[in-house]
Amino acid sequence: MAATQNILILSSNTGGGHRSAAAALESSLLQLRPGEVLVKITQVLEEAHVMSRRLADVYNYLLRHHQDWMKYYYGFVNHCRPNESRLMLLGALRYGGRLLERFTPNVAVSVHPMTQHFFAYLLKKTGLLGRIPLVSVVTDPCGGFWKGWACKDVSRYFVATDAAASQLERYGVDSDKIRIAGLPVHSRFHPVEEADRRRLREQLGLHPDKFTVFLNAGWVGGGNIPRIYEALASAPLDIQAVFLAGRNQGLIRRVEKLSARAHFPTQVLGYTDAIEAVMNASDVMISKPGGLTTFEALACRLPVLADAVTPPMPQEQAAAEYIQRAGAGILLKSPQDAAPLIKSLLDSPRQCDMMRQAAGRCAILGASDRIASEILTAL
Repeated sequence: MAATQNILILSSNTGGGHRSAAAALESSLLQLRPGEVLVKITQVLEEAHVMSRRLADVYNYLLRHHQDWMKYYYGFVNHCRPNESRLMLLGALRYGGRLLERFTPNVAVSVHPMTQHFFAYLLKKTGLLGRIPLVSVVTDPCGGFWKGWACKDVSRYFVATDAAASQLERYGVDSDKIRIAGLPVHSRFHPVEEADRRRLREQLGLHPDKFTVFLNAGWVGGGNIPRIYEALASAPLDIQAVFLAGRNQGLIRRVEKLSARAHFPTQVLGYTDAIEAVMNASDVMISKPGGLTTFEALACRLPVLADAVTPPMPQEQAAAEYIQRAGAGILLKSPQDAAPLIKSLLDSPRQCDMMRQAAGRCAILGASDRIASEILTAL
């Protein structure tokens, strides 16, 4: 059967969360209407204009090398809102026109706060506003996020929590446009039985029965996680670790050298498309509290030690506080905090089990399918 509906997902490779949300929605859309829809994911910031591409590059550079400067980036974007500047919007029109001509979408779905104003402007200029619905899936789950998410021309918003809905309303979005549906986590993120956990550890070259710590440096590979690992590696703990360095080859080499002196074995990985396997092989994850990554871990019932060594951006601070209140996570205020916290979990299996149960209660499973179903119904 020929594809009858074209669905365009507007995203960006700034961090890994937006890509994960886009991939989850694509999977749900194709599974719900096999053969009836065609989905295209486009990296708008990187492709639209040199100015937007530079903003994406700066974001990823700071995320990898200067996480303590991210607050300035957040403040600049939130105050100046360059994604809504007339210069950038006009500069991206040629790209947008080619996108409409080549793909002819029936609906556009934004999973990034700096894409929807551009697409709304494009639809106005081409006389298609109102004919092509613009949907926004907010990937920051707990409020505190950028004003860029709020766009009066978005016809429907999907958010994860009441806090996110309230944040949009404070930014002037009509409550009738907002649907609380959860965060679009891919269906492959789900809890596994203990026998499967042991098997996954063996596949990663780990001992099947040893307490496993997953240090997640993210898609770009950086931030405070290397410092946390360095402090943890000097502690005489009866554990094993997996360190995910993302697309940072220099970090891979650095951690491999550090691991040779660690008191416990460490598997060092680069970028992987099977992060759910690493999560389900682990007992706890140490990570920056990004929205999608955090909720993917919760879907796997994996407790999170959230990196708060550098004060997180407001939207990530809200996510970190959310899991801490729920008992599914703990905030790390210093690299030296990691070893005592891991030791306490080793000494108290019940505490770790309670955190795992709390993570399961926080997880909002099936959100990607629910959002995809509503998008298809609207079509």
